[in-house]
Amino acid sequence: MKTLNDCKKACKVKVTKLNAPTDLKQRLISFGVMKGSLIEVLEYAPAKSTIEIKVGKMRIALRAKEAELIEVEKI
Repeated sequence: MKTLNDCKKACKVKVTKLNAPTDLKQRLISFGVMKGSLIEVLEYAPAKSTIEIKVGKMRIALRAKEAELIEVEKI
């Protein structure tokens, strides 16, 4: 199992599963982060506390704890 938090910068992945609680899962889905969606890791904060990702044309910043709940596979 690989999570979004394990990916390096400029890595492109496909979401396989969301392990988030219902409220967070709904928020991620509203941003386009759902099973089957393609994500590109753009940047990490210096302490790796946040991660910037690109889903479609949208850029989103996630906390590291949120990124750990998103299972991905490399494409």
